[in-house]
Amino acid sequence: MIGTLLKWGGLLVIGILIYNFMFGSSEEKDNSRKVFGEMRTLVVSVGNLMKSERSKFDAGKYDKVLEKLGGAYRAVRERAQYVDENVLRRLDDLEKRKTALETELQSIEDADQAVVAPQPAKKGVKKDTKAEEQKAAKAADQQRRKEELQRELEALLRDSDALLEAAQK
Repeated sequence: MIGTLLKWGGLLVIGILIYNFMFGSSEEKDNSRKVFGEMRTLVVSVGNLMKSERSKFDAGKYDKVLEKLGGAYRAVRERAQYVDENVLRRLDDLEKRKTALETELQSIEDADQAVVAPQPAKKGVKKDTKAEEQKAAKAADQQRRKEELQRELEALLRDSDALLEAAQK
């Protein structure tokens, strides 16, 4: 419901801007040009942010954390004779969560690899706005997946810390 209202509101604002740009007074046209210029700046900034996050992601930002967790889990297992059964069950649960996160990470990386590089526009050919919208939606979905993975990874780290503290006692 709220999403639909936001879409309609956005379309209304864009419609007003286009109307003012085409048929408005000189002041309204200037205002529309300024808004379009600011929107272009915003889009470029978001694009730069996405490139930055992608480079961090490609550099293995999450892989290193998952490797460290795997090492910590192995260390706890090696000392399992001194740990009670509850800690072992919690460790099994954490390892399953870690494996699920690794699978999700691989899925996200595969989807990033599948993104096709943008094709240069040909002269006289109109831009395919539907394809651009789909591409933007896929990029937004990828970003959402990465943010969700980051939250789950942080929760896994907190739970792992708690388990390691309990195992040391």
